[in-house]
Amino acid sequence: MSRCAARAITFFAACLLTAAIGHAADAPYDLVIRNGHIVDGTGNPWFAGDVAIRGDRIVAIGKLPADAALRGFIDMHSHSDRLLLEDGHGQSKIRQGVTTEVLGEGSSAGPYQRELAPPTYPVRGRERTWTTLAGYFTALEESRMSVNVVSYVGLDNIWQSVMGKSFDRPTQEQLDAMKRLLDEALSDGAIGLSTMLMMPPGSLATTDDLVELATVVKRHGGLFSSHIRNEGTGVFDSVKEAISIGERSGVPVDIIHLKIADQQYWGRMLEIVTLIEEARRRGVDVQANVYPYTRGNNNLVTIIPPWAHEGGTPALIARLKDPALRERLRREIREGIPGWYNHYTAVGGDWSRMLISGKGLYEGLTMDRVLALRAQGKPSAPEPLDELFDILIEEGGSVPTVYAHHTDADMTLALAQPWCSVGSDGSAYAFEGALRRGNPHPRNFGTFPRVLGVYVRESHLLTLEDAIRKMTSLNANKIGLRDRGVIRVGAAADVTIFDAGRVIDKSTYT
Repeated sequence: MSRCAARAITFFAACLLTAAIGHAADAPYDLVIRNGHIVDGTGNPWFAGDVAIRGDRIVAIGKLPADAALRGFIDMHSHSDRLLLEDGHGQSKIRQGVTTEVLGEGSSAGPYQRELAPPTYPVRGRERTWTTLAGYFTALEESRMSVNVVSYVGLDNIWQSVMGKSFDRPTQEQLDAMKRLLDEALSDGAIGLSTMLMMPPGSLATTDDLVELATVVKRHGGLFSSHIRNEGTGVFDSVKEAISIGERSGVPVDIIHLKIADQQYWGRMLEIVTLIEEARRRGVDVQANVYPYTRGNNNLVTIIPPWAHEGGTPALIARLKDPALRERLRREIREGIPGWYNHYTAVGGDWSRMLISGKGLYEGLTMDRVLALRAQGKPSAPEPLDELFDILIEEGGSVPTVYAHHTDADMTLALAQPWCSVGSDGSAYAFEGALRRGNPHPRNFGTFPRVLGVYVRESHLLTLEDAIRKMTSLNANKIGLRDRGVIRVGAAADVTIFDAGRVIDKSTYT
């Protein structure tokens, strides 16, 4: 998807007030960015100069000193799919220098076929619905976004379009139907297939299913992107599975937010890095991305075992109300199920490491405080997991939650690898209005400034040039964007401007 790059540049620069930008009266340019240290996105050293823009293209690069002007950031992992239809300004992204969003992790804004009903959204004053990714892209164009957009097709969409809410194994005929939907979405412009294998319906797919689907991606020259099956006790097997899918299908693989999210396995990132390095030496094109924080953002409902989700949210809530099933749920949550990533055990059953991030009565509170509030006036402290079940029932099955489940040492070791890029795992939120979201994870507003401020300027984990490469050209190369990700004459004029001596994330968890 395209947009007016020059408009986004002036908007972002005006907000940060970090460089002199003006219209050149004496040159055939629409915009000149003066007095900059230019970091071109390739990893090469910065150089002093101006950047001149005509239309939506860079047409000249000159020489001058001052603040940093660099390639607009590409957010390799974003969840702004539907939010950009509500508000195309993309405030939380454009203000941190993001000019391209990569959408569609696990679940995408199409296709909606057969068993999966299409949504309806207001776009510029009128209701819009669509059944294909092409329809979604058309709606995005009408919404007039401030950012560029590319999207994967999500496994959840093609799986549920064929299988509905059933947990049955697909027949070969049904798998072939999924492959046809995947082929259509890739023809519509999807950059590849993305999977969320931690929860249903993605978790229902076997490795063989994923390899078969990946052969369709291979024909289109796309990318297989995966939120792996288990980031905790099964993290090593899950990384091996992602590598195996790439090796068997010949499709490039990008592992989403590579991390070790279970305290039992903290400190073992080097083993995962070694697995990936060994695969790369065998010729497997496997890479990864990370966000620069040690807490993840998901939902309280992910604490509920996968089998309880069959049939969708109404069926889940009915099971949560069933006293007999509650006993089973409590046991499986505390003890775990082989192969299931369990957020409860990942944080050691510590309620203080779960923070309610969505709007509502408990916004900004950790779960230990929520449980204490709910216990007030009761003769004895209630069973905590029963309280969790009740909260989910009261909130319609969804409570956005931040989990403190991985470490800075593991994250930075991954980030430092040359094949690891940056993706926020965030969304295009706003400070006010419909897109204000309670206490959202700080990555929604601060991912890219945090990399530059903390991991370049303060800790020196990365050079400025390498950090910019991880946020620009490395991501562009992964997804096949040939005219973005670097500053050069003829490239699209997606440019971010910032003060390298001051840039930092200001967002917090509460």
